[in-house]
Amino acid sequence: MPLELPAHGRPWPELRDEMAAMRGNDLDWKHGRHGAYVWYASDELEDVLREAFGMFLVENGLGMRAFPSIARMENETLAMVRSLLHGDDETAGIFTSGGTESIFLGVLAMREWARHERPGIVRPEIVAPHSAHPALNKAAHLQGLTVRRVPVGPDFRADPAALEAAVNQNTIGMYASAPTYSLGMVDPIEALGPIAERHGLWLHVDACVGGILSPFVRDSGYAVPAFDFAIPGVSSISADLHKSGFAAKPASTVSFRTRELREFARYTFDDWPSGVYSSLTFTGTRPGGAIAAAWAAMNFLGQEGYREIAAASMRAKQKTIDGLAAIEGVKVHGAPPLYAFSWAASGVDMGAVAGAMARRGFMCGQTTSPAGIHFMATPVHEAAADAYAAAAAESIAEARSSGAVGKAAAYN
Repeated sequence: MPLELPAHGRPWPELRDEMAAMRGNDLDWKHGRHGAYVWYASDELEDVLREAFGMFLVENGLGMRAFPSIARMENETLAMVRSLLHGDDETAGIFTSGGTESIFLGVLAMREWARHERPGIVRPEIVAPHSAHPALNKAAHLQGLTVRRVPVGPDFRADPAALEAAVNQNTIGMYASAPTYSLGMVDPIEALGPIAERHGLWLHVDACVGGILSPFVRDSGYAVPAFDFAIPGVSSISADLHKSGFAAKPASTVSFRTRELREFARYTFDDWPSGVYSSLTFTGTRPGGAIAAAWAAMNFLGQEGYREIAAASMRAKQKTIDGLAAIEGVKVHGAPPLYAFSWAASGVDMGAVAGAMARRGFMCGQTTSPAGIHFMATPVHEAAADAYAAAAAESIAEARSSGAVGKAAAYN
C-alpha cells in the first residue's frame, strides 16, 4: 500500500484493472445481497446515471451563473419533487448532498425561524419519537439545540399524545418520519400536523427513504399514510433522490412549504474581499454531475418508470416476507406500509443471526428497539428473495444451536 504520492503516474488500464480487483470483497449489490446502502434498479438506468454524471463531471454546482445548464436541471428537479410532495407554487426546495445535509438545513431553518418568531427562547428543543434518524441529533448537536426523544407507540410509530406531552416552553419544533429508517414505519403525521399548529411549532418530516417513491407505491394500490404538504402544519420535508429516486449519489432535497420559510436556511456573509457570499447549502462547491444525473434519472424513468420500480420493490418485499414467515418463530415488526421493514426470530440473538447471514454472503443491518434485522427492498431483491429466506433459515438454526451472541448493532 503506497504511503505517499507516487513519483510517476501509471497508465489507466493498469489502474482500472487494480481497482476492479479491489471490488472482489465488496458487497454484491447487483444480486440483492444487501439490506441497505445501495438503490439499484437496472443496468439501463445505471448507464444513464453514469453518462449524465460524466457529461457534467467538471461543472461546479456552486457557480450557477457560469453554468445555466446546471441551474435549469436543479430547478426542474426540485419542481418535480415539489409536485410529488403536494407542494404548490409557493413551495421552495434546496438540492443537497444527502439526507444528513437535508435534515441539517431543515433544522437550521427551524432554528432561525424560531429566533425570528420566538426570540425569548434561549435553550431551544425539538421533540421527536425514539425512532428518529440520528441525523436529527447530529444536526441539533452542531447547532446548539436539544432533542427530546419520546417512546413510540405499540405499533412502533410516533405517539402523538406522548409527543404533545413533551412540548414545553422551549420547544420550537417536531420531527417525524415517512418512513423510519430502522423499521419502515410511517409516523401518523396527519395527527402531528394539528399539534404543530396548535403549539406554533415547525414540523419537519424526514421522508429521505420514502419521499420520491411513496406516491408511486400508493398509485400501485398500496395504502400509504399521508405525510407531505397536503397536511397542514408540515413546514419542511427531506427526500433523498439517491435513495427512492434511484439517482446517483450524492443527491437529496429539502423542501419548504413557502419560499419565506426556505429563506431561514440561507447563510449570508459579506465581510471579505469578494463581496456578498450567500448560500442555501451547507457545502460550497457541489458536483454538477450529481444534479445532472438526478435530472436525467427522473426524466428517463418518468411516472411510468417509477411505478414499475415501486411495484417491483413491493413485490420483492412481500416475497421476502413470505419466505421469512415460513421459518418457525420469525415475525416482522409492526405493519410497515412501504418497502422497508425489520424482522426477528424468537429465542435467538439477532446479532448472531446477522453474523451468520454475513458468512452466507448477505449484508444485514441490525435494529435494537426491538432487536431485529433491517431490510430495504428494491427491484433487485425480488430474484434474491428465496436465497435470502434460505440463508435466514440456516442462520437462525446455526445461532440457536450454538447459543452464540453477535456483535452489537452499528449503523456505519
